[in-house]
Amino acid sequence: MSQSADPNAPLPRMDKDAALKWAEDYTAYMARLTDVELIPSTAKVNFEACIGENDEVAEDGRYSLFYYVNSPAPVTEHTRIVRTLRSELPKQGYEVTSYREFKDAYTSAVFGARNKKNDYSVDADTVGSGKKKPQRFSFAVRTPCMLPPGAKQQQF
Repeated sequence: MSQSADPNAPLPRMDKDAALKWAEDYTAYMARLTDVELIPSTAKVNFEACIGENDEVAEDGRYSLFYYVNSPAPVTEHTRIVRTLRSELPKQGYEVTSYREFKDAYTSAVFGARNKKNDYSVDADTVGSGKKKPQRFSFAVRTPCMLPPGAKQQQF
């Protein structure tokens, strides 16, 4: 439930509206950084319960946010996009956790990174099969487990 070995370590605090604003802003930043547009109608917001190491679920309001939005960037740009992210995000404290350049519909572009300081993660990759759905590029972010301000953190 928390990012440390101690299940009762204090969680970062942020309300859901602020977390969503950060997610929207950061995906927009990644799109600007890579010089591509976003398709706002494709944005998906998923607030999820935090699951503990032993499958426990707290009842104190803690959550994590998974957010993604697509870009119409053509597949010919996907390798350039992941190369740019791999070059730029480590300068902001992100550690690259996955990387692959676009080759074809079966070997698509993939980029993943985690911020070493606050445990936020970002992903960017090719989505769609190219056969039934057009291949687009997706920017996604995930927050660590967070607690709303004012909530009393449940102890385990």
